[in-house]
Amino acid sequence: MVRKMVVPDMEWVSSPSEDTQKVAVMEEIGKVDIKYAKIPHAKRDEIRIDVKWVGICGSDLEVYRGARTPEFLTYPTRLGHEVAGIIDEVGQNVVGLKKGDHVALRYVWGAFAEYITCDPFSAVVIPDSMDLMHGSLIEITPTILTGMERAEINQAKNVLIMGQGVSGFQLTQFAHLYSPKNLVVTDLFDEKLARAKNFGGATHTYKIPTPDTPTMEVIGKDFPDGFDVVIPALLEGDSMIDALDACAQNAKLIMYGGIGKTSKTMDFFKMHRRRVDIYSTEPKRDIDNHRLFREGRDMVVNGLINTEVSVTNIFPLSQIDKAFTLRNQTRGDVTHILIDCDRLHDDGRYDDANAAFFSKEN
Repeated sequence: MVRKMVVPDMEWVSSPSEDTQKVAVMEEIGKVDIKYAKIPHAKRDEIRIDVKWVGICGSDLEVYRGARTPEFLTYPTRLGHEVAGIIDEVGQNVVGLKKGDHVALRYVWGAFAEYITCDPFSAVVIPDSMDLMHGSLIEITPTILTGMERAEINQAKNVLIMGQGVSGFQLTQFAHLYSPKNLVVTDLFDEKLARAKNFGGATHTYKIPTPDTPTMEVIGKDFPDGFDVVIPALLEGDSMIDALDACAQNAKLIMYGGIGKTSKTMDFFKMHRRRVDIYSTEPKRDIDNHRLFREGRDMVVNGLINTEVSVTNIFPLSQIDKAFTLRNQTRGDVTHILIDCDRLHDDGRYDDANAAFFSKEN
């Protein structure tokens, strides 16, 4: 059985002490609180991570909004899986990894905390010289690379990426490396389209006037036959309906986004008539996950993928409720929000406007 997301165990306590830590818990839809738990220790086959940075992913936002179905989770729950930190405890059966290693994590859910334990399979070592802040987004690279491999992008194909949030921007950068004939991106905001063109390699950018505007209504004049590869990078399941309408004959629809619930009807006859293939993007085998995690890491470390420019905001763990409130807004000046989980940094450094508007672009 392929490995899946794991939520590290926590021993909850009612009040803080020297051997406890802060952990974010979502008690109900739209409500994130700080609770306290014992600092865990690594078991024989585990490592413990001193968590430094965790990004708020679109999947976290869907849970915050209550858009995930009951079979996926129940409340209260813990969020956070885009993790970078430092190994500070190693179980006696663990080989290869050591205390002090800087790592990015994958397949760990519930990481908005100061310390977590996990299986070594979840960790990939990153150079000490790399800013840990920008190591957390390595977590999404295996799914992106899976999508790229299944899309079979080449110089003869027109590629459309819908949405230029955190994942959409990375998808654009990765797709550019496959040298498509045209790399077209869409978004609601000029700021994000400019980033895709300046840093992502997009050949064409189109502003969609409203979330409900059909994509082909805007770009169909220039690309009337549709696209060979269509990748929705939007949360809502309804984006799959729009994505199918943008598919050319024999296209590949790569389901990176659009994995939420849909309120519309999927026209499978349209999919059949156009001979469209729909692909998911999660690696299906552990060996693929392992390989692609390291390939993605290397691309970030070597400067082929820029994980820095999309960071717009930073909040300490104690202010995670404010971070989710901001992330829940649809706006052009907010892309990627990072949570600083280092307990030593909860010292007031984020109490000014920097917490709400931190950006390397400003």
